[in-house]
Amino acid sequence: MNLKKMVGIESAKYVKDGMTVGLGTGSTAFFMVEEIGRRMREEGLSITGVTTSNATEKQASELGIPLKSIDEVDHVDVTIDGADEISNDYHGIKGGGAALLFEKIVATYSNKTIWIVDESKMVEHLGAFPLPVEVIPYGSDQLVRLFNSKGYNPKIRRQDNGNPLLTDSKNYIIDLYLEKIENPKDLATWLDHQVGVVEHGLFLDMATTVIIGTSDKGVQTIEVSR
Repeated sequence: MNLKKMVGIESAKYVKDGMTVGLGTGSTAFFMVEEIGRRMREEGLSITGVTTSNATEKQASELGIPLKSIDEVDHVDVTIDGADEISNDYHGIKGGGAALLFEKIVATYSNKTIWIVDESKMVEHLGAFPLPVEVIPYGSDQLVRLFNSKGYNPKIRRQDNGNPLLTDSKNYIIDLYLEKIENPKDLATWLDHQVGVVEHGLFLDMATTVIIGTSDKGVQTIEVSR
């Protein structure tokens, strides 16, 4: 079985009747949303979904999953989402799909956060995957200069036509090609204080469970203690 599909189906088992569920974004989360839709049709599961992107909202709506915005619920019971990298201490980089802002907002108000990945996303140190930083367009070139001065190798993410990619919030993404992040918490704090930065893709101390699809051992589930 496709490893992404395997963990998507496995993660949907954590969804119980009556829950408010954060629905992640990306190629792995896609299978989780599909499985929740199947359970609703075939098992009578009843949930409320809170989506993390316009793409997931469209998918969930087509499956008949009732939706509310994050501002219409007082909490989220569990959020299930993918990740682009997960380090050996279970911090993550997210934002390859340009949905990091909504993903982090929903995860922040969740009682539990489950990350679902295939084994290729598990790394010793974060940084081989470019770190996405969402910024407002005004002043974005100044931030590129600042990041360059720090040696962060920034590149504004672009569409096929060469124009800057726009997030669902109409912001830009600057990807930082860092190779290895020695101190993720220090970098996160520094990025949080830069004017014009809306959010970054360092998701630290957020995952409570990690579900990994492996080719030789099947599904591995890790409960993360902080």
